[in-house]
Formats: sequence, C-alpha cells, structure tokens
Amino acid sequence: MNKSKQIIPILVVLGPTASGKTSFAVKLAAHFGGEIISADSRQLYKGMDIGSGKDITEYTLPDGRMIPYHLIDIVEPTQEYNLAQFMKDCHAAVRKIHKNGNKVILAGGTALYLDSILRSYKLAGGAPGQEERKSLRSLSADELRKKLALLEPDSEILKNEPENLNRISRRIEILEKAPDEELLAATLQDENIQYRFLVTGVFRSREEIRTRIEARLDERLANGMLDEERFLHEEKKVSYEKLEFFGLEYKYMALYLQNKLSFSEMRSQLLNKIRQFAKRQDSWYRYMERRGVPIYWFTPEEEWEKAVALGEKFFAGEELPPPEKKLSDIFYGKVTSIGKK
Repeated sequence: MNKSKQIIPILVVLGPTASGKTSFAVKLAAHFGGEIISADSRQLYKGMDIGSGKDITEYTLPDGRMIPYHLIDIVEPTQEYNLAQFMKDCHAAVRKIHKNGNKVILAGGTALYLDSILRSYKLAGGAPGQEERKSLRSLSADELRKKLALLEPDSEILKNEPENLNRISRRIEILEKAPDEELLAATLQDENIQYRFLVTGVFRSREEIRTRIEARLDERLANGMLDEERFLHEEKKVSYEKLEFFGLEYKYMALYLQNKLSFSEMRSQLLNKIRQFAKRQDSWYRYMERRGVPIYWFTPEEEWEKAVALGEKFFAGEELPPPEKKLSDIFYGKVTSIGKK
C-alpha cells in the first residue's frame, strides 16, 4: 500500500537586487510564524557579509524576536559549493522547519537556486552522454550564450569570455550535472513529500531599483566593505582569483585592491554591473513565468495587506486566483509602475 504524500506549503519571495526581498520575507515570516531559507549563492559563505548584503540584523523584529534562518554562513569561502549541494541542503531545511511546526519561507535573488526547487530539478550524475554533448555542441554561439545566461544569470564567463565557446559549453554541462551519484541522490526530494508553492515577487520600478542600487553601494563602501575584502584575502586566505569568481562587489573590490582599477573606476564599473545584474534577474523571472511558474508581484509598502491576504488563502489550502500582473506586461523606459504605457 502506497503511503500518502505529505504536502508542505512553501511561500517564496523573490525580486531583483536592492528591492527589499529580505525585509519583506521577514515581515511575512513574522506574520505567519515562519522560518526563512536563504536562496542566495553568496550569503551562504562565512565572512562574506557586507558585499553579499547579508544583514543579519534584518532578521530581528522590533520587539527583539529573531526570525530563524537557514543556509546562511554554512561554508567557508575557500570551499566549493554548487547547485546540487544547495538542493540537498534546501530539502533538509524544508523538512526541519516543517517538523518544527513552522511555515517555510524561501527567499533570495539567485534565480537558478529558486528555480531548481520550484521546478524540481533532477540533476544527472557523471559526465554528459555522447549524444547530449553532441547536441550541445551543435548550438550556435548565440544559443549557447542564451542557455548559459538562463542557467547562470551572473556568469563570469559571459562577462569576461563571451567568445570562449568551449568554456561556455563546459559550464553549461557542469550546471546541469551533479558531480557524483551520491550527491545526485541527496538532491532528490523525498518521494513521500510534495511541495506546494506560492511565489511572491517584490516589485519596484526600474528607476527606483537603479536609485536604490547606487545608494546601497555607497552605503556599503562607507561602512567597511573594502575592509571585509581585505579580511577575506589576508586573514581567510581567499585568493584574489576566487574573490573575482564570486563576482560583482567581490570581483571589483579585488581588482581595486590589486591596483588594477582606481577607486572611482571600481565604483563606476561596479555600479554599472550591479544594474545590469538586476536586468538579468528581471529576464530570469520573465523566463520562469513563461515556463509556467505563476508569480504574484507586490509593491512592498502599498500592497502589504494584499500579500498577507493571499498568503492566508495559500496556507489555508484554498484555491488561489491567477496573478493580476505579469512581468510580460511591464514596459520599462519612462514607466514608473506596473502596466503598459
């Protein structure tokens, strides 16, 4: 006799960098009695705090209560960590939170990590098959670049070596494959557990995101972000090559500390790259919608009550209405709110 499946509801909070995802997720967790699983590919590293936006104080409520969080500060920056390991750790955290009797809130900006859970990636172990590799090699340069951009929106290869098709192809293979069969088994969700998702998105106009990115960057630079980079390199013994691999803040600070960029060049180039990253996140979320993932977008200040009402329906097991808005309906430029112009 088959054991009936256990249904675990998961409330997802996503959105572009600097949109305020963490504070929105913390408010939701406080309201619903939840614990947060971070889906951020850099916040899981110890010591990478300011540059990754790992503001632990955000998890403390005004009354002093602490919202429990998971998958933050779990590995050293000198260690390797990949998608398959995230899936393994995320599934374990979901089970732990559910066992605690609390609601699961999955929040973060690493779209590949979020998508792997939402769409139940099943990573195959070992090297790709001959036919699979042949199929990949048959793609045009543009097709390969687009495929890698979807798998890894912040790809350093696409930034620095967009013409290196061998590296692009190999990176795609790595992202689509787990390193070994043991890890493959660990990434698979328990067959007796089924997830049910409500995916919410924090929406702000592109102009607001651009402004918030710049203000946040200057605040981080004024509050010790460069000292953090020096500590990682000098005390944690993280090589400049590895710091550059982490991308964005860590890459450009490493270039500055190696005297390859002036301070003004570092700030200017980094600001531009973070803004480009926000656009790539937007593209990924549109891709998720096209692949059938409904995302409910809310402006965090004006639509808080609507988000709470939807969450209450979701956790009560009620049928949800379709999303009122889609990113495909958003046209940027002079538009400052959701909708067409």
